[in-house]
Amino acid sequence: MPTQNKFTITKKIAKHGSQAVIIVPTLLQDKLCPGTLAEITIEILETTNL
Repeated sequence: MPTQNKFTITKKIAKHGSQAVIIVPTLLQDKLCPGTLAEITIEILETTNL
Protein backbone atom coordinates (compact mmCIF):
# COMPACT_ATOMS: atom_id res chain seq x y z
CA MET A 1 0.00 0.00 0.00
CA PRO A 2 1.52 3.38 -1.00
CA THR A 3 2.23 5.93 1.73
CA GLN A 4 0.31 9.20 1.51
CA ASN A 5 2.71 12.13 1.14
CA LYS A 6 0.31 15.05 0.63
CA PHE A 7 -1.81 16.49 3.44
CA THR A 8 -4.04 19.53 3.82
CA ILE A 9 -4.41 20.97 7.33
CA THR A 10 -6.22 24.06 8.53
CA LYS A 11 -4.72 25.62 11.65
CA LYS A 12 -4.96 28.73 13.77
CA ILE A 13 -1.63 30.48 14.20
CA ALA A 14 -0.39 30.22 17.78
CA LYS A 15 1.86 32.64 19.63
CA HIS A 16 5.13 31.67 21.29
CA GLY A 17 6.61 34.73 22.97
CA SER A 18 6.78 37.39 20.26
CA GLN A 19 6.69 34.89 17.37
CA ALA A 20 3.75 33.42 15.47
CA VAL A 21 3.97 29.63 15.08
CA ILE A 22 2.09 26.81 13.38
CA ILE A 23 1.77 23.63 15.44
CA VAL A 24 2.17 20.49 13.32
CA PRO A 25 -0.29 17.67 14.10
CA THR A 26 1.12 14.57 15.80
CA LEU A 27 -0.11 12.57 12.79
CA LEU A 28 2.76 14.09 10.76
CA GLN A 29 5.46 13.70 13.41
CA ASP A 30 6.94 10.55 11.82
CA LYS A 31 6.99 12.12 8.34
CA LEU A 32 8.55 15.47 9.37
CA CYS A 33 11.72 14.36 11.09
CA PRO A 34 14.80 16.64 10.98
CA GLY A 35 16.31 16.76 7.50
CA THR A 36 12.99 16.13 5.72
CA LEU A 37 12.34 18.51 2.83
CA ALA A 38 8.71 19.71 2.74
CA GLU A 39 6.89 22.24 0.57
CA ILE A 40 4.56 24.41 2.65
CA THR A 41 2.01 26.76 1.07
CA ILE A 42 0.10 29.20 3.28
CA GLU A 43 -3.26 30.60 2.22
CA ILE A 44 -4.69 33.16 4.66
CA LEU A 45 -8.39 32.41 5.15
CA GLU A 46 -9.22 34.90 7.89
CA THR A 47 -7.32 37.47 9.91
CA THR A 48 -7.86 38.89 13.37
CA ASN A 49 -6.37 42.15 14.57
CA LEU A 50 -4.75 41.66 17.96
